[in-house]
Amino acid sequence: MVQGVIARLLSATGVLAVGVLLSAGLAPAGVAQAAAPAGLVTAGSALAAPKAAPKPTAVQISGKFPGGKLVVKAAERADLFKRLLSEVSWLATTTPTTSKPAADKLGPKFTLTVLIKDKPNQIYDLYPNAAGGPRAFRPAKQPTGTRAAGWFYGRLTMSESLRVAGVPLKEKPDVVTGGIGGGVGEDVAADELDPVEGVNSMLADMRRLFLLNGAVLLTILLGLAGIAFLIRRRV
Repeated sequence: MVQGVIARLLSATGVLAVGVLLSAGLAPAGVAQAAAPAGLVTAGSALAAPKAAPKPTAVQISGKFPGGKLVVKAAERADLFKRLLSEVSWLATTTPTTSKPAADKLGPKFTLTVLIKDKPNQIYDLYPNAAGGPRAFRPAKQPTGTRAAGWFYGRLTMSESLRVAGVPLKEKPDVVTGGIGGGVGEDVAADELDPVEGVNSMLADMRRLFLLNGAVLLTILLGLAGIAFLIRRRV
């Protein structure tokens, strides 16, 4: 009799164990995570949300000009930094758009290096005065690995972007819309702008416009009066 009782207890224990295992397997994911140790949940979250890639912090321009090198940092000249970065940021993943021009048609070369925390990340050769429009070259050897080398048509603003940064190039304001901060091809600081002088200049322009319109109107009236006088004499 005692052996029968023990057998029944063992059988009941086995049924309870199987029930617990099945319940754990069928439980929702959220419940399973809640039951999991805190360390495991943290590790899973880290794997699900990868760390964001670091952003460029500066651009370096080198070439044959006084000093041979200049650096524009995002923290110091944000607008100019974004402008220079926009000249080359699209070159990293773009398919080449042109073949190599003749060497005597390229003009001076300026190498622009994108920096992340003072370390090179991307390198491009820029030719703002190339015949037929600016050109850009993506070298195969890059700081982050090897890529297919290729030539590209550069943006028409390339020359002005380099000039505003300090590269001695001829001014081409006709290819710049608005410049930096509203100026045409000039990096003007906000404290250098005088709002009173701007209003006075606008009023002076309006005055000249009104005077010009008045002079035109007066000329037309005098002409009509002369024509009317001639017609009256003939009649």
